[in-house]
Amino acid sequence: MKARVSVVVITYNDAEHVTTAIRSALGQGDAVGEVLVVDDCSTDTTAEALAPLADADPRVRLLPRTTNSGGCGTPRNDGIGAAQYPYLLFLDSDDVLPDGAVDALLQPAERYRADVTAGRAVRRELPGGRETLWAPEIYGQDAALPGSDTVLRGIEGHPELLWDTLSVNKLYRTAFLRDRRLTFPDGAFHYEDFVFTARVYAARPRIVYCAALVYVWHVRRQAARLSISLRRADVANWRHRIAAHRGVVDTFRDAGAYGLAEAAQAKFLEYDLPMYIRELPQRPAAYVSEWWRATRDYVAGFDREGVALAAVPSRWMARALTAPGADEPEPGATGLGRLVELAARPPRLIPPYGSTPPPELAELGPEALPVTVDAQVQTGAHTRLSLRVHELYGRLAALHPVALRVELTERGTAKPAVSVETPLIGEGDGWTAALRLNTADLGRGGRLAVWHVRAEIRYAGTSGRTPVEVRAADGQEARRSAVVRPTGQVLLVQTHITPGRALILRVADGVQGARRVAGGRLRRLLGR
Repeated sequence: MKARVSVVVITYNDAEHVTTAIRSALGQGDAVGEVLVVDDCSTDTTAEALAPLADADPRVRLLPRTTNSGGCGTPRNDGIGAAQYPYLLFLDSDDVLPDGAVDALLQPAERYRADVTAGRAVRRELPGGRETLWAPEIYGQDAALPGSDTVLRGIEGHPELLWDTLSVNKLYRTAFLRDRRLTFPDGAFHYEDFVFTARVYAARPRIVYCAALVYVWHVRRQAARLSISLRRADVANWRHRIAAHRGVVDTFRDAGAYGLAEAAQAKFLEYDLPMYIRELPQRPAAYVSEWWRATRDYVAGFDREGVALAAVPSRWMARALTAPGADEPEPGATGLGRLVELAARPPRLIPPYGSTPPPELAELGPEALPVTVDAQVQTGAHTRLSLRVHELYGRLAALHPVALRVELTERGTAKPAVSVETPLIGEGDGWTAALRLNTADLGRGGRLAVWHVRAEIRYAGTSGRTPVEVRAADGQEARRSAVVRPTGQVLLVQTHITPGRALILRVADGVQGARRVAGGRLRRLLGR
């Protein structure tokens, strides 16, 4: 195959991983004409690691910078300027291209003469290897896009594509980027992908979506130097994200794409905002206060049309943030705690409720009702869940709840391994159910199994269902216990409660699993 693609690899002080990234690019075959390695003035042994690769393969071209740019945008711009082939692909030094990625992108790009060709990416947690599909709303099996070589002219008719803010899962026609002067923000600008991708979308490219896996994004949560997306414990990270999102909205407005600007604001309310809200219980008071002020100031400037495009719970969050007099978050479960649980996936509105239903609640069908289902847990040879479904301003009673299907899904898997339906019994202002599971069924052969507890409310009055994430009931505490099997083998069980009060069961089966429960604190787990 004739060489057609330039791969731009950017690196800074990443001698440990950059050679693996380069080899994954070279391994794509003859279609790759060059691998441009832009070293952003590394101070470690990156230069020494790169030299043998450049000597061994003439396709490796080193582009060392003499000053550090402070970000990822400038090195990528250097690559755009230096590329010699008709198509261009970006690769970060700590990630890899899976086998066949370039061919999977290049074939539809040339077949449809596309300016941009996009494919699937996964986030791979290291060292464990668990993978999560990026932007499942777009690339998941049940998503409307992308199909098999879906071709679009711009994305105005598909604003949901704004949820894909990555630059690295796409093949670009080099002349398209240069002719329209499409570059990344220079310097120490974080979340530069957001703005670059918006600039690309605003240019109304001929864009093709393919179903192939084309990028593996490595997530190293234990690394000494965390990636930008993992530095959320620093409030400056949120300010950087706001600045990038403001750049996205301004880009669309400047291009006259006002509908996309409003859709970008809705996306911020539905995705970016809840992600950080869910983590607020872990943050110190000074962080929360500064985060609140920055968010309140930014969201207050959103277009009314942009807010209206967001899902109903996201509108409620925006309203809470920008309410008159809400200069600081209200503490406690009825204040910030309520907002955190509204940011859950799916959202839930926790009692006690006010006397008047919140605006827009009537718009929601059964599948979108923010119902609260909580549980008390007892562990032993059997794990017992005492569940309560809370009424929601009379909406559930009108639907006649009859059963609750409880599903336990192991982290990193798509389908529930345990699925049990139990009848609902009316009790006071709600319904109750009880469930008993064999704890041994939750063990997973010598390793730690982490179980998410979800449920689905079923009704007599409609075929609609309400999916929920089961929360820990008020008063439920995190607990650890040991269960001895008849064989003498010990199962270690932890009832874990997330900062947003989601209920998690962690079961360690065997020595290796036990070492990982509660950070390896085996003695504490056994109550010694």
